[in-house]
Amino acid sequence: MAVDVSTEIVIDRARPEVAAFAADPDNATRWYSNIKSVEPEAPGPVVVGSRIAFVAQFLGRRIAYTYEVKEHLPGERFVMSTAQGPFAMETTYTWKDTQDGGTHMALRNRGEPSGFSKIAAPMMERAMRRANRKDLDRLKALLERS
Repeated sequence: MAVDVSTEIVIDRARPEVAAFAADPDNATRWYSNIKSVEPEAPGPVVVGSRIAFVAQFLGRRIAYTYEVKEHLPGERFVMSTAQGPFAMETTYTWKDTQDGGTHMALRNRGEPSGFSKIAAPMMERAMRRANRKDLDRLKALLERS
C-alpha cells in the first residue's frame, strides 16, 4: 500500500517569505516537531542535487535518512526524496499567492513502505497526517508571529 498524505494551510505572510523559510533546511527543526537534527552534506544554498541528512523521531522510533533535492523552483515548488530505510519517501512543498496577499502552502508526503512498514502503512498514514497538520500550524504561528 502506497502512502500519500497532503496537508494544506493558509499563512498570512507573502509567498516568497514563506517559501524561503520553509525550504531552508536550517529552519526545519523550528517548525517540524519530529525533526531533531538537519545537516546539509555541503555548505551553500540548496539546489537540485543537494543532499541533506535528517534525524527524526516518529512513532517512537529514531529515523536517520538523507533527502536529495529533486526540484527547486524558489517560491513555487520544492521536492526532496529519499530511498533509504524501510520507507522510500518524497516530500513536496508548493506555494501559491492568496487573494489577500497571504500564502497557500501544501505539504505532500508520499512513498512506498517495505517490510514491516508495509503492514503499518495505514497507521503511519494517519500519524503522518496528524504530524503534518501540527507542523503546518506551527509554521503558520511562527511566521505570523514574526
